[in-house]
Amino acid sequence: MGKFYDSIGPAHRAFIEKQHVFFVATAPLGPDGRINLSPKGLDCFRVLPDGRVGYMDLVSSGNETSAHTLENGRITFMFCSFEGSPLILRLYGKGFAVLPGTEAWPTYAPHFTLYPSTRQLIVADIDLVQTSCGFGVPLFGYAGERDIHFDWAEKKGEEGLAEYIRQKNLKSLDGLPTDLGLQA
Repeated sequence: MGKFYDSIGPAHRAFIEKQHVFFVATAPLGPDGRINLSPKGLDCFRVLPDGRVGYMDLVSSGNETSAHTLENGRITFMFCSFEGSPLILRLYGKGFAVLPGTEAWPTYAPHFTLYPSTRQLIVADIDLVQTSCGFGVPLFGYAGERDIHFDWAEKKGEEGLAEYIRQKNLKSLDGLPTDLGLQA
C-alpha cells in the first residue's frame, strides 16, 4: 500500500527533481468518459511554493488534462525510479490550467522554461503524497531528450500553432471544453 504524507517533503522533492519523466492522469466525471494518462519530460515539472506543483505544457495532439481539470480538478502525478533504488511517488490533488495572458500567468511562468509552443501551465494543489516500493519497475538508462516537438513547432510557426490549437485542443475526446476552448 505504501506510505502517505500530507505534503511534499524535502526527500520527495529531491526524488522528483532527479526524474527525467513523469506521468499525469486525469478523468472526467462521467462513467463513460475516457481516463487520460500522459508521459511528460523535457524538465518541465516544478515543485512550487505553498504545496503546489506545476508543469509547462506544450501544444500537442490533445488537451485532456485541461478539460478534465476544468470539469472537476482531479489530477494525479506519478514518478518512477528507472535508475538506482526503486521508488514510486504519486502526488494527488486538484489541478487547473494557467493560460498565457491571464492574471495568474506572471505568478507561475517564471518558474518554467517557456517555448514558443508552450500552450499553458498545469498547476495543482497537492493534498496527498504516496510512496511505494517500485520493485516491479525495470531499470532503464536515460539517453536524452527528443527535439522532434521543437522542430515540428518551428515548421508550424506562430499562425500554424494557433490553427492547430483551434483544430485539436479546444475540446477533449469526450467533447468537454478545455480552458483554451473557453478562451477562444
